[in-house]
Amino acid sequence: MKKIVLGFIFLMALSGVAVAAGGSDYGEQFGKAHIDLGNKASLQRGAKYFVNYCLSCHSAAYSRYNRVGQDLGLSDELVEENFIFDDKKVGDLMTIALRNDMGKKWFGKMPPDLSVVSRSRGVDWLYNYLKTFYLDESRDLGVNNLRFENAYMPHVLWELQGWQKPVYKTVVEDGKEKQVIDHLELVEPGKLTPEEYDQVVRDLVGFMAYLGEPAQLERKRLGFWVLLFLTLLIVISYLLKKEYWKDVH
Repeated sequence: MKKIVLGFIFLMALSGVAVAAGGSDYGEQFGKAHIDLGNKASLQRGAKYFVNYCLSCHSAAYSRYNRVGQDLGLSDELVEENFIFDDKKVGDLMTIALRNDMGKKWFGKMPPDLSVVSRSRGVDWLYNYLKTFYLDESRDLGVNNLRFENAYMPHVLWELQGWQKPVYKTVVEDGKEKQVIDHLELVEPGKLTPEEYDQVVRDLVGFMAYLGEPAQLERKRLGFWVLLFLTLLIVISYLLKKEYWKDVH
């Protein structure tokens, strides 16, 4: 019995490690997202930021407005009032009007759909990407990104974060000195404090993590009860086995 219980605990521990390790570990150098998909208030705020700052250029074509509302505890009326700013219906997909040719003209390539970006890039990568835009006069858009160098995307959240500039340090590689970015320094504050902006990014990344797999909210809720049921089943099965075999010598 001890071996069975220990084996089951080991499998549960492995499952927990797999969940914790989900997604890419890009950007750990700059911090982790630490999102909470069980926090519906955070997901609701993230949805608000997404439709206001992302959905004009990036689509989420595998999601529907009303499905998002249902999962996040919002009525169709609230979704229509706060998330839809054109002639779309609440049951429509979260697509955009931007055409491929215009996207290529303005940004060099069509901005990608963000439905599953949290699964392809990882939440830590997204968290660091949204926090590490900095001023770069050599770029057409005037900005660069520490996590994704030379990305063709403007800093759409600049009003909230403000503007950062790089601070360089000298390193020696192969016997030669060169300048590399040591950290970013806020030179023009935005509407939010750094702590408030950090929460905005976490909310936004959390919502994109939800978009990558909407069913995970229900799956993780049910997962606890499934594991509890299996634990009880093991105990009952063991007691039943003892009862059947108690007269066998």
